[in-house]
Amino acid sequence: MPAQPVSPTRRTRLWRSAAAVAVLLGLAGYLLVQYITGGPGAPHCTVRAEGDEKAYELSPEQAANAATISAVASSRGLPERAVTIALATAMQESGLRNIDFGDRDSVGLFQQRPSQDWGTVKQIMDPVYSAGEFYRHLARVPGYSRLPLTVAAQKVQRSGYPQAYAKHEANAARLTGALTGRDAGAMACTESRPVDSQGGGTAAVREKLVREFGPAVLPHTDGAGGRSVGDGHALTVPVPRSGTGAGADATQRGWELATWAMAHSAELHIEQISYAGRMWSADNAGKGWQHRPAGSAAAERDVRIITAQ
Repeated sequence: MPAQPVSPTRRTRLWRSAAAVAVLLGLAGYLLVQYITGGPGAPHCTVRAEGDEKAYELSPEQAANAATISAVASSRGLPERAVTIALATAMQESGLRNIDFGDRDSVGLFQQRPSQDWGTVKQIMDPVYSAGEFYRHLARVPGYSRLPLTVAAQKVQRSGYPQAYAKHEANAARLTGALTGRDAGAMACTESRPVDSQGGGTAAVREKLVREFGPAVLPHTDGAGGRSVGDGHALTVPVPRSGTGAGADATQRGWELATWAMAHSAELHIEQISYAGRMWSADNAGKGWQHRPAGSAAAERDVRIITAQ
């Protein structure tokens, strides 16, 4: 039996239905991309140092990766210039995202290649390892801190487009100031949903702190007030108050640790961070760092991190 012709009215209805479905799918895709990439309304982190006319925005994922890159430099005693070079490089190579694809066999934050002796794919996909490898190669470049950023980055990366790193230098420098604590409280993150449903309490925070900053970040209790204590959901991270790292350096160190915790708040299920009379809360994250009621002297001098129950 020959097929019955579709009436014009029915054809119009089919086209309208298909168009409506396409619009809905397109809208859903747009909203998903905006959420993932930090579009309007999505969780995001903002970096604005004193005197900045324009803020630099990045997604929670990008902020966490940037904080890891900065922490690894801190564990190696590297200068801020090394952090800026590394951040600008990762901005160009991966958009500060730990991607498992790239040109030829390139993967990870810095698009390092297993075939070029950067390590295995599994190793390179570990941000701590890949950042460490970048710094290891950078440290071999004589006078890298005095070189133009594009030159220093290129000596490590051997990129086909070395000048591309330059366009990220200003934002990388802003981000460096916030993550190293030099620009106190310059980064503020809005509330971000946890990346999974598993809460690790302070044990997970401890493990990540030590892995990224090194064991010295959580010294053993010494009886002199410089303690690392935790009750399962609250952790006090000591900030040095005498000897090396005291004074202005101590304040910078405190903000470095507090900003690191904020950048990793979704991953580590962190609900509250307190330091130097300021507090960030996931429940009120849109307001950034807020002045809090006066607490104990120790709480003022050390970084206090509270995780989800």
